[in-house]
Amino acid sequence: MNFLRGVMGGQAAGPQPSGAETIHKLCDRVASSTLLEDRRDAVRALKSLSKKYRLEVGTQAMDHLVNILQTDRSDSEILGYALDTLYNILCNDEEEEQDETAQKQSDDLGAQFTEQFVQDPEHVTLLLALLEEFDFHVRWPGVKLLTALLKNQGVQVQGIILVSPMGVSRLMDLLADSREVIRNDGLLLLQQLTKSNAAIQKIVAFESAFERLLDIITEEGSSDGGIVVEDCLLLLLNLLKNNSSNQNFFKEGSYIQRMKPWFEIGDDNSGWSAQKVTNLHLMLQLVRVMVSPVNSPGATSSCQKSMYQCGLLQQLCTILMATGVPADILTETINTVSEVIRGSQVNQDYFASVNAPSNPPRPAIVVLLMSMVNERQPFVLRCAVLYCFQCFLYKNQKGQGEIVATLLPSTIDANSISAGQLLCGGLFSADSLSNWCAAVALAHSLQDNLTQKEQLLRVQLATSLGKPPVSLLQQCTNILSQGSKVQTRVGLLMLLCTWINNCPIAVTHFLHNQENVPFLTAQISENLGEDERLVQGLCALLLGICIYYNDNSLENYTKEKLKQLIEKRIGKENFVEKLGFITKHELYSRAAQKPQPVFPAPEQMLFDHEFTKLVKELEGVITKAVHKSNEEEKKEEEVKKTLEQHDNIVTQYKELIREQDSQIQELKEQVESMSSQNEQMQTTVSQQLAQIQQHKDQYNILKLKIGKESQSNGQVDVSQVNGLQTEELTQLREEVEELRKQHALFQTQLGDKDALISALRSETADSSAGGSDHTELLKELEALRNQVQAQSAEINQMQTERQELLRRAEAGSSDEVSGSGGSLEAGATAEVESRLAAQTAETEILKEAAKGLSESRAELEQQLAAATSTVAILQTEKAKLQTEVQESKKEQDDLLMLLADQDQKIHSLRLRLKDLGEPVDDEDDLDCRDQTDEEDYEEDDEKEEDKDEN
Repeated sequence: MNFLRGVMGGQAAGPQPSGAETIHKLCDRVASSTLLEDRRDAVRALKSLSKKYRLEVGTQAMDHLVNILQTDRSDSEILGYALDTLYNILCNDEEEEQDETAQKQSDDLGAQFTEQFVQDPEHVTLLLALLEEFDFHVRWPGVKLLTALLKNQGVQVQGIILVSPMGVSRLMDLLADSREVIRNDGLLLLQQLTKSNAAIQKIVAFESAFERLLDIITEEGSSDGGIVVEDCLLLLLNLLKNNSSNQNFFKEGSYIQRMKPWFEIGDDNSGWSAQKVTNLHLMLQLVRVMVSPVNSPGATSSCQKSMYQCGLLQQLCTILMATGVPADILTETINTVSEVIRGSQVNQDYFASVNAPSNPPRPAIVVLLMSMVNERQPFVLRCAVLYCFQCFLYKNQKGQGEIVATLLPSTIDANSISAGQLLCGGLFSADSLSNWCAAVALAHSLQDNLTQKEQLLRVQLATSLGKPPVSLLQQCTNILSQGSKVQTRVGLLMLLCTWINNCPIAVTHFLHNQENVPFLTAQISENLGEDERLVQGLCALLLGICIYYNDNSLENYTKEKLKQLIEKRIGKENFVEKLGFITKHELYSRAAQKPQPVFPAPEQMLFDHEFTKLVKELEGVITKAVHKSNEEEKKEEEVKKTLEQHDNIVTQYKELIREQDSQIQELKEQVESMSSQNEQMQTTVSQQLAQIQQHKDQYNILKLKIGKESQSNGQVDVSQVNGLQTEELTQLREEVEELRKQHALFQTQLGDKDALISALRSETADSSAGGSDHTELLKELEALRNQVQAQSAEINQMQTERQELLRRAEAGSSDEVSGSGGSLEAGATAEVESRLAAQTAETEILKEAAKGLSESRAELEQQLAAATSTVAILQTEKAKLQTEVQESKKEQDDLLMLLADQDQKIHSLRLRLKDLGEPVDDEDDLDCRDQTDEEDYEEDDEKEEDKDEN
């Protein structure tokens, strides 16, 4: 312990050991000490030296520290010291100010120790197990150490955690920790864990990460929250970016709807904190990740639809038109709105209806275009507006038509500023960036829309007073020929190429100006500097489009003459080489990567993304068109015509087949309908035939009956018809009379039993006689019950016979009526009904008698139950009295024995008194007294016995 005091700063005599020696001794103490306190003190000393002597501690103590983590799991204090020491060894301290060399050495040292630590995957697994400890001094250092490992050797540590059972789940539990320090560091750990690993990203997402992170963001105040909100948003970006599975899970889980409250800003937007700006910027990036153009079209469209339905797009447009919003937030909001509406007709229509809160209200598109052509606005903001305009027109022919319509003479309103006026103003302004942006915006108004390309040819511009107006197409070529800035000329050339592409009418208008072709050939043929090579390539592209889409309507500029002009003035090989300058430009590949125009500086803003796709499409076909001879052209034209004719024939056949298919489908439906109707009709006919056959059978039967009855002259003996019923009624009366006699007998027997019960109650004192009478009574009651049951069965049988008799009587009455058809049949029927009524009355009387018998039986059973309970009570009291008598006799015998003993003692005492000469009473007197006493005792006993008997 003295040694440790010296290490920790105490005064010690003699020379002080060096740092390496001290660390060596501490490592020996950690390895060899058997006492836990000694090992703990040694590890604490190593922790204090680990920052200053990082190399020495890492080299000598790492294995001992890992051993401590494995063996001393029961002591949280020593585990915390060991984890902190390992963290100091592996972590590159970024807070201390160091020069570049020292920082690089520190980074290399942390990477080396990290690589050494993770060579054994069990070390990382051990850390994951320690994270299950709830103790703060173990869990927090463990989280920090694992974060440092991921920073230094992310891929390798990710692989170990991925194959570790429940490895990711243990880390996700950190988000549920009630201690904010551990939860916040857990967020940093998960950020490092999910970087560039789609498998871990999916596991984390399916461990309810979205739900927990969104809850934390809400609890922390959303955009007004602190650094914790920023960490949650960074983790969400890691999980969703370039991960289609997680994006779909996020959308299907209805988490997009929970993003809407993030963008609810108040009226007072002054004084935004830096943290709020950062949070809102990340939230906007999160929205853009869900609708990024690099995602699959189906997923993007689904997310766009959800954002419109939940009101998120409307909220973003509110921020877009609000005042006091910081410039970078406004720029990112414009980019976000751009991608939310890109390619979605519903969202684009909504955006077209948004108005700025101005007086008078102006469309949001006009307000944004005013910012784009204003050279005093920030460059990134102007790029964002251009991107928004491009996304608004992407696959939106309706929007394209509305923009072009604002340029046409019939729709121009002199009292208001339109989008077309702003674009024309920017196209011919002195600012080259405005020229380029306006040209690209107009090109997107014409993209893949032949109708608007032809409509734009109608636009006329007034250049100056006293001069006739010129077309927009001619004005663009005039500016080109004036030799303006490269950026302006590139923008105009891209507009012209997009305009005349796949539009022969526009090509004819362009070639109609006699100055255009000579200008293009002169530009292509000259040997200019590097800056002009791009312009030469674009001029070659424009001339090539004039060749490829030429309809030979102008005699001086047919395809063949233009190719001859190129061969004489430029040379085919030189022309193709100049055409290739476009794709070889360094900025071409950057623009071709993604739709959003992102450029480091305004002068580098030269290419548009959609135009790069157009160049890629036309370069090959123009090269072939230039190299083809006249004969090949003719053959190709013939082939094209043949193919067109073939296509027309195929189209006609397809239409014919479609019509036939539709007719066949209609006929099939008609056949099915008629088949169902036929089946219904056949069913109806079958039912009607069956009814007809039934009626025929009934008619035949009636006919036979009528024939037989007419032969017998209509005389029917009612007694013969109902003979069976008369005999049965007579028998039923006899049985009822017998039942009455039996009922009277039962009443007599019940009276006898009542008398017997009364006698039983009076004779309950005699238990033996009562028991025998009770037994006889039970036997008689059982016999009576059997007789009652038999009587009930006979009554039921009589009711059944009566019902059968009624049925047969009714049948006989109906036959009689149908057979004779006269007054005799009616009289017989009346007689039968009267007899049946009498029988019914007798049966009701019998039922009443049976009901009375049942009530008598129930009352008798109740009396029997009462008598049985009374007998049981008397027997219990008798047994109790007998027991008391026996006890009294036993006490009397004991008392007599005591009296006999007392007499014997008195007699012996008398004898002794006589021997001693004392006077003693005569025994006769004593006997008289004793006899008197005995008589008194006997009288008392008799009284007690009488009392007991009572």
